[in-house]
Amino acid sequence: MTNRELKTIYFGAYSFQETDDGYLQAFQYSEEQVAYFRSVSDFWYERCMASTAKTLEFTTDATAVSFDYRIIWEGSQDSFELAVDGLIYDIRYVKDLPKTGRLEWTLPDGKKDVVVYLPADATVLIRGCEIGGSWTPARKNEKVLWLGDSITQGYGPLRSAQTYVSVANRLLNYDIINQGIGGYVYDKNSLMKMEGWTPDKIIVALGTNQFGCRTMEDVEEYYETLVGIHGRSVPVLCVTPLWRGDVPDGLPTLERFCKNVMAIAAKYPNITVVDGFTLVPHLPEYFLDNLHPNALGAEVYGRNLADAIRRLGF
Repeated sequence: MTNRELKTIYFGAYSFQETDDGYLQAFQYSEEQVAYFRSVSDFWYERCMASTAKTLEFTTDATAVSFDYRIIWEGSQDSFELAVDGLIYDIRYVKDLPKTGRLEWTLPDGKKDVVVYLPADATVLIRGCEIGGSWTPARKNEKVLWLGDSITQGYGPLRSAQTYVSVANRLLNYDIINQGIGGYVYDKNSLMKMEGWTPDKIIVALGTNQFGCRTMEDVEEYYETLVGIHGRSVPVLCVTPLWRGDVPDGLPTLERFCKNVMAIAAKYPNITVVDGFTLVPHLPEYFLDNLHPNALGAEVYGRNLADAIRRLGF
């Protein structure tokens, strides 16, 4: 498979670059957005380059799939994962792999839908993809831009197929670009028009990193900028922050922040709100650190969010 063919089954990317030795790197941000992150924060810049929510997806009768990979940055060690007909079939943890190597999987007989999840919190380049049979790219639903912080990027489950975005999207089958980035906040400066790519819907899940702010000005300016770029006809789903068990004394402040976000979103007819406090149980068992949902919490989060999206007709 050539890199040109590889791009047809490579989802979650806005653009691609090829290295001199033939590896393909995918980006979810525009060059202008990447330059902005580089100018303001090394932490954000490293994470904006990660392989967040990027997948290889295709229908095939092949009994094998393989590719070369190179890991050039790690935030946390999650996984490469293989799903067949919606069921996770194999997990290869980054901690057990060399930085450069080749991954090979044997597939069951017959025609099936295959998804390969790339690590969510690492930057991975791939080349030399081989599918041992006929294949066609997956067919997707609406184009969705997902905006958020580390929870949306995928930190917490420590498994790429088990982030809440991955869980929800196995049910919704959106064609997504996930611009979740660790440590992020409502920052209007990162919102830029992405030439050649227009979302049908936008999901925003921000705020847990700034709920103690003195004013709501950043949030107000963020939504005004977002709607200014994409227009008032593009539906936007605002997911307010989840419960946080790591700041018990700060919960009243967090709840007040969520209500203020809801009030701001209510000013826009194209913005629908989902209360994040209703999506994951308020129990430590569902969190890695009482802040980021673990694999169990992300499963519940993703399924409840997908149910809310369907119920609201978003």
